[in-house]
Amino acid sequence: MASAPMDVLRRHAHDAAARAHTPYSGRPAAAVLLLSDGAWVPGVRVESASFSLVIPALVNALSTAVAAGRRDVVAAVLDHAATPDEAAFLATVPDGAFERAAEDAFVRRAGVSLPPASERLDPFLDAPLPASSEDGIALARAVAERALVPESSFPVGCVLAAGGRLVPGVNVEHPDWSRVLCAERNALGTAVSYGLPEAEALYLTCLKDPAGTPCGACRQLLVELASAAVLWMDRGDNAPASAAPSALLPGAFDGRALEPPAGDPT
Repeated sequence: MASAPMDVLRRHAHDAAARAHTPYSGRPAAAVLLLSDGAWVPGVRVESASFSLVIPALVNALSTAVAAGRRDVVAAVLDHAATPDEAAFLATVPDGAFERAAEDAFVRRAGVSLPPASERLDPFLDAPLPASSEDGIALARAVAERALVPESSFPVGCVLAAGGRLVPGVNVEHPDWSRVLCAERNALGTAVSYGLPEAEALYLTCLKDPAGTPCGACRQLLVELASAAVLWMDRGDNAPASAAPSALLPGAFDGRALEPPAGDPT
């Protein structure tokens, strides 16, 4: 007999937690979203040396789905009992609130049968690696149309090249601005959730600002998670501008002096 969708999602969430990036707390966490066609989307906790910039697993999973062009989430399952903060996030997401179904699970509509969990969502772009920075920016412009920006009406898109894959990222907003995730961190979080190696390049566009650059929060995460990448920034009709993450955030704090979790031999 086939397992119930929630039980399958719990197993996927447990497996995904192994990919969490938690060098400072040593407490991995994961979430899995179920889409209306049975595809599922993993998201893991991604920590930053600047603790307030930690990407929670639920936020990571939801932003991955939105950047992939999917907003048809019907359920969410965590690998742990949901905290009040996680429940509050799902109760107020822009595309429709979720209701609690169990201590670790939420559904969009109570009493509605869920589809069987099938294949993991492939969020990557079906396109060849950019032959030029202009090609990469063109992809980022197309991705930016997927942004979920009810608060700012300021769509941002990016494409992260890592391990031969092209990872889309868009800004995903929430009524509580502390829960907003920018395009660059969206793509970085997806790359971690899917176990990709460090990025080689990132192409970024701010559709309403031809001189746009990453915000401070994204600069910090780029230094930590994509230090070797070349960042290409859209300049409208002019050639894209390039920079290394370290050049955008001189003297960035990298967390090497922080104490490892208790019991960690490193």
